[in-house]
Parts: sequence; C-alpha cells; structure tokens
Amino acid sequence: MYLLHTYDDKDEAEAASLKIAGQKRLASERDSTQVIYNLFGDATWGNFYKLGLFNLHELKTIVDKKQAGDHYDTQRHQEIIGMLKYTAKTFEIEIPVHWL
Repeated sequence: MYLLHTYDDKDEAEAASLKIAGQKRLASERDSTQVIYNLFGDATWGNFYKLGLFNLHELKTIVDKKQAGDHYDTQRHQEIIGMLKYTAKTFEIEIPVHWL
C-alpha cells in the first residue's frame, strides 16, 4: 500500500476511502495543532482517477478527442504525460499505451 493522498477534513477523507478499490487504510496524525488524514491504498490508475488526482479526468477528455480525430491541446497532453511518467516511476506502475 502507498500513501495516495492527504486530507485536512475527516469526512472528505472517509468519502475518498469509499471511492477506491482494493486494500485501503485511513490513518490520522497530528501535525502541530491540526489533525491530518492519510489515505493509504493500492496505487492504481483507477484509484487515482476516482480520487481526481494527476489531472486524469482532463487526460481522459484529451485522449477521447485524440482517438476521435478531433483537435486537442497537444502541449497540455504532453504536460500531463510528463507528470504521469514521474508518478508511474514513483508508484512502480505503467502508463497505458493508449494514453500516450
């Protein structure tokens, strides 16, 4: 399991925990006078998508346009892919070929 995201709000953290699939754990910790909530779980693109991370919703729109032969922002596509390459390396997962 990996640390997927950190939340400041307990309700938001619990709602996020319900969205993801696979193993998961929500842990709270005190940071000075504030409590933060760490969501641990399986590092999958599906879980990241469900959590709204790494601009995956925007990437889906871009990939859909690209596959349909419509005009899309190639520069933004490359920016997102660049970030996902770092993410993939960090979490030891592969970027699906059809995203590239």
